[in-house]
Amino acid sequence: MRWAAVQTCRAARCVPAWKLTSKRPCSFSYTHNSVRSLRSFSGGRRSTIISASPQNSMHIRRFSLAAISTVVASGAWYAYQGDGTVQSLATQVRGFASSAISSAYAESPSGPARRALHVSNNNFYTEPLTADEPLSKNTDDSDRRRLEMLTPEQATEKLRKNEESYLVNRGNGVVRYDIVQVPSNSPIEDDHAEKIVEVSSSTLGQTDGEPNSDWMFWAVFDGHSGWTTSAKLRNVLISYVARELNSTYKAAAADGKPMMPSSEAIDQAIKKGFVRLDNDIVYESVDKVVKSKSRRMAAEILAPALSGSCALLSFYDSKSKDLKVAVAGDSRAVLGRRGANGKWTATALSEDLTGGTPSEIKRLQEEHPGEPYVTRNGRILGGLEPSRAFGDAFYKWSRGTQDMIKQQFFGRTPHPLLQTPPYVTAEPIITTTKIDPEKGDFIVMATDGLWEMLSNEEVVGLVGEWLEHQKSGNGGSKAWLQSWFSSQKQLPVEPAKDQASEGQRKPIRQRQYDIPDAASRFVVEDKNAATHLVRNAMGGKDKDMVCALLTLPSPYSRRYRDDITVEVIFFGKGPGPRSGTVEINQEATAPEEPLQAKL
Repeated sequence: MRWAAVQTCRAARCVPAWKLTSKRPCSFSYTHNSVRSLRSFSGGRRSTIISASPQNSMHIRRFSLAAISTVVASGAWYAYQGDGTVQSLATQVRGFASSAISSAYAESPSGPARRALHVSNNNFYTEPLTADEPLSKNTDDSDRRRLEMLTPEQATEKLRKNEESYLVNRGNGVVRYDIVQVPSNSPIEDDHAEKIVEVSSSTLGQTDGEPNSDWMFWAVFDGHSGWTTSAKLRNVLISYVARELNSTYKAAAADGKPMMPSSEAIDQAIKKGFVRLDNDIVYESVDKVVKSKSRRMAAEILAPALSGSCALLSFYDSKSKDLKVAVAGDSRAVLGRRGANGKWTATALSEDLTGGTPSEIKRLQEEHPGEPYVTRNGRILGGLEPSRAFGDAFYKWSRGTQDMIKQQFFGRTPHPLLQTPPYVTAEPIITTTKIDPEKGDFIVMATDGLWEMLSNEEVVGLVGEWLEHQKSGNGGSKAWLQSWFSSQKQLPVEPAKDQASEGQRKPIRQRQYDIPDAASRFVVEDKNAATHLVRNAMGGKDKDMVCALLTLPSPYSRRYRDDITVEVIFFGKGPGPRSGTVEINQEATAPEEPLQAKL
């Protein structure tokens, strides 16, 4: 690695050096037995203006993408090796940001100059812009794009582009949930879904006089090798699980007795919903394609099977106050709970399920004896990192099925180590937690793009800090916070335990960027709790870092950050009368034209 870096840097000397600078979900009316689903949309792309010093905009400068790749690869390698002598990537990224941002406020006597950042196949380069020149365009068949360095204000706009917040006025234990997505891939491969199902008393075997209860679902999906699998899960996973839960609850009350199914029975219903959907995606799709004998149909039907997605689903029953968290993959859920001493504690509600997780390595070795490379370098057959996921058919189909699809339709040669598939399963690991709405518990669900930048304790502490700032408001959407706090002290978080769980990976980006542990690097600027977390994951008070990470275009940005999807769910009673509705919280939701209500 060191020798490759030296050789690449020598080659780069031949090129002049330069400084790298530069749907809404529908409004919702609630009725009995209605189901609410929210869709996520990938963020749009846009170019913006910066001001630059005249001498910097006088020249066209080139910077080889090979040099950038070397910096990234070297930084990542040293981060994994723990060598503290190497210059961190933070220096590289901050250097990129500060040279652009500092020049953004330097104006020539004739007014501010403008500088474009061109992105071509293998090179970045800058050039001046005239006053009437468009800010972005595709100029030729090489898909050249014109970008410009984001200012802090533009970075904030990009962070908040896909934020959503909802006030739950139902009095059944949940008062609010916030969502945000920040893409790195184009289009974003993450997705998410939310539903609230009002369950009638007859379903639970209760008498007619008893109030109905809510089943509440939140889910985040981390797609890989494409976006189609996560989009499929957004559309149907919660429905599959709710159908199985409905059958399980009705079976428990078959004799007309007001009985709840056992916790184990509920777990089995959730697992059955996951597995049944994955079976439809991976295996039933093959039968449909073979019958159709159409390549066009194959391209449509097999798309969710050929790509893949992790899934993290939370299910809250307002009657039992049990929270079930089901995970297939490496997305993570963490509970924040405030103790009597005023400090918040962070409790992981899921395990990162990958080819490097000790429990998963043990399971795979037992299921595939005699295959020493069933996991290699923390990956399944040395390729796929998640050990549990939807889709990923090349790790599930038999060699015969893969050969048939390749010959009759399209495909690729089976993995050379493929012997006894399936190696990947969609069956989730499930945890159960009793929620106490009176104490103001909250949970944070996020794809691994957040957890590779922040620890569990940092995430919970940041939400606690955000809550303390929000309580200073009067009335409106902030009134539900008033009953939680009685002092002006900042809410601390309990320190992490000495020995971290084997199933919880540490935030590798902190080591890669050489980010300090000091809480002073954090800032509170957002009304949306999920956006607040993402801002601090990308640098917090270090505006140079935030702007740099958000300016880097796809696919280069993927080397520095992943797609990020975050949901923060707040439990509590809520103030005032219960209207039974779910309302958009306008102050923490990105503005957009209203859409028709959808039940």
